[in-house]
Amino acid sequence: MVGDNPSGADNQQERPSGHSWLTDISPEIGHYLAGFADGEGSFLVPFRPTNDRRLSWRVGLTFNVSQVDPTVLRLFAGTLGCGTVRSSRADGVSYFEVNSLGQIRTRVIPFFERFRLLSGKSRDFEIFCEVAELMSQRVHLTREGIARILILRGPMNRGGKRRHPDQFILESLRLKESSEAIRQAPVS
Repeated sequence: MVGDNPSGADNQQERPSGHSWLTDISPEIGHYLAGFADGEGSFLVPFRPTNDRRLSWRVGLTFNVSQVDPTVLRLFAGTLGCGTVRSSRADGVSYFEVNSLGQIRTRVIPFFERFRLLSGKSRDFEIFCEVAELMSQRVHLTREGIARILILRGPMNRGGKRRHPDQFILESLRLKESSEAIRQAPVS
């Protein structure tokens, strides 16, 4: 959805046209879901290797909640009007997940700005919002931007274990940059 504000106007997040979806959420449901996300949700900034990009890494944003009983997950999807609910694990755990930058900026972020998180997870959300803004400015498409985002995401989720450690990502970017420089060097 396209917001009413020009991108970056007064450094405001874009909002969907008409705020009715957000103001129509009852405080009971909104606060319940925010509390549920405070305990069971995650704000993530995953890095995935890819062969089809000049940087060899794709930066993403994901908000997710997992639970065995998908009832609350469907409530998230219906309330936010976005995301997917899926069950793909052998242990029966289901996921509600939003990984579209547009949906994160127009649905997830406004929801949690209205219905605030109360735990330390609120700091993860703040960083998540900052990374979303950088991605909307396409900063994540540069080596410098990736390095900046890696620094920002460092303390998220208590600095937990990541599939691709930051140092590995930075080193692979340096190697790719070096190999590109060698390929582009003039032949004497």
